[in-house]
Amino acid sequence: MSAIKLVYIGGGSSRGAGTVASILEHGEEFDGSEIVIQDVNPERLKAVETIGNKIAKAKGLDITISSTTDRREALTDADAVLASFRPGDFNARALDERIPLKHGVIGQETQGPGGFFMSLRSIHIYEDIIRDLDAVAPNAIIFNYTNPINIVSQAVTRFTDRTIWSMCEGPIVFPNTVLNAAGLDPKRANIIMAGVNHNCWSTEHTYDGEDLMPLLDQAWHARKDDPSLGIHEKRMLHLAVTMRSVPADYFQYYYFREEILRQLQGAPTTRAEDLLAALPGYWEHYEEQSHRDVPLLDPKRSRGGIHELELAIDVMSAYYNDKPASLPVNLPNIGGALPGFDEDVVVEMWCNVDGKGVTPLPQRPLPHAVRGIVQQLAEYQYLAAEAAWKGTRADGIRALAANPMVPTLRVAEELYDEMAYAHRAYLPQRLLR
Repeated sequence: MSAIKLVYIGGGSSRGAGTVASILEHGEEFDGSEIVIQDVNPERLKAVETIGNKIAKAKGLDITISSTTDRREALTDADAVLASFRPGDFNARALDERIPLKHGVIGQETQGPGGFFMSLRSIHIYEDIIRDLDAVAPNAIIFNYTNPINIVSQAVTRFTDRTIWSMCEGPIVFPNTVLNAAGLDPKRANIIMAGVNHNCWSTEHTYDGEDLMPLLDQAWHARKDDPSLGIHEKRMLHLAVTMRSVPADYFQYYYFREEILRQLQGAPTTRAEDLLAALPGYWEHYEEQSHRDVPLLDPKRSRGGIHELELAIDVMSAYYNDKPASLPVNLPNIGGALPGFDEDVVVEMWCNVDGKGVTPLPQRPLPHAVRGIVQQLAEYQYLAAEAAWKGTRADGIRALAANPMVPTLRVAEELYDEMAYAHRAYLPQRLLR
């Protein structure tokens, strides 16, 4: 076991209680550690801190948990920083989802204009976090879950000397959509994915040791007109069969763009607006559990139960306890580990994690049929990170125009100015008109 000081930035979010519970599920791997939960909302912090301390006590763990709104105080002498925050909360996400629809563009949390403006807000906060770390925790490692994790990591790795490893369960869970649509058992499949975060494809795909694609072909032939197959599952199976590679779910926004745009434009609410409606119920549940001797999070009444941000915890445990594990991580493509991408571009790939750090496993190149769109998204990611860290309005428009979801330069300009004005409270002046 390894005793560390872990600082959780964003711990007052609706995922905070589940994340702390998840850390404590791995508590024996971190016995003797100190956890400091930091956020801007003291009332929510108190509920999460109380739940965490009661769970730790019930498990007999030697882990101390405290909370504060003072970020620099929290970060002092930190070993690990778990970052998962959302500047502007779900109200900002609602704008990211709603405004693009007016311009005939999909509004989404991490993709397109919505993801771009989330990156501008997130990286603006990261500039301050890096300054704090340089001053009070020069050796701390950042375990990032702040979205869009690829653009955040691109900015931090390119413009600072900090070590940042970003995680997302996508490469683990995305294959299940296609496998379930095909009626196949995910436990019998071996699917290796790579690319950029939320936009990866399979480079290896077998089932019981044999090529998966003939089985997907059979399933598509049998189920393409099956009314019981959900529309999303049908789209992903169709895409896998056509492109001969298992896709990330987020490729629906590119290959089925017009269908999804009409669907979103016709929906009465966006995903963020649905979450805003659900938030009071989440916090009511957390308050209830904070008064119990042994809190028990109900997955139906909380965001994710006790398995929030668990991949980051797995990476931490493998590193600090020097217990080698194969896990997907987002980091620069040093040495050209993923063929077809520049060495300073952050890519998502399976890696070996141990006490020495994170080392990419040998990667096969993406298939030619899907490599181009990922390379385009990687170039957009590079431009977005530069605009967010040091750019101006002109840099922002250039990055937005490079995004494959944005159809024309005029749309990029109009979207940029309207969204920048809407988010002006969370952006540096250099990015405003």
